[in-house]
Amino acid sequence: MSVPGSYQAAAGPSSVPTAPPSYDETVAVNSYFPMPPALVPGPTTGLVTGPDGKGMNPPAYYTQPVPGPNANAIAVQTVYVQRPVSFFDRPVQMCCPSCNKMIVTQLSYNAGALTWLSCGSLCLLGCVAGCCFIPFCVDALQDVDHYCPNCKALLGTYKRL
Repeated sequence: MSVPGSYQAAAGPSSVPTAPPSYDETVAVNSYFPMPPALVPGPTTGLVTGPDGKGMNPPAYYTQPVPGPNANAIAVQTVYVQRPVSFFDRPVQMCCPSCNKMIVTQLSYNAGALTWLSCGSLCLLGCVAGCCFIPFCVDALQDVDHYCPNCKALLGTYKRL
């Protein structure tokens, strides 16, 4: 069986082969099998002439038509996700999710768990004459709410306990 192409070894005892055959020559693309007819949209049946000249009936092929441009195209909207903001007892510069403006938050202090625990512990120590209410006046013992100065929306809360 001979290989198509020019890959032939020279005659003689020390034969050195020339360059290897190309891929097309090795697999014999389009040399043994005829090209099928161009496919068109819709079912295709009919008589196709084989390599020996005789007619043969191939299976029915059906190709999908290529869709044209769509007038009702859907617009894609890009959404930028903001990284989570950590709220502490200091104002934070951020983009407000309600009004989409760059703001520095306003703080509001509210009595939280640490405030009540401090008040209760001072009562147990004997400060019942009003000194136990001192934690309600100290901002460092209260929870902090962050508000937008433009739209007054609550943006986050920092809880001490």
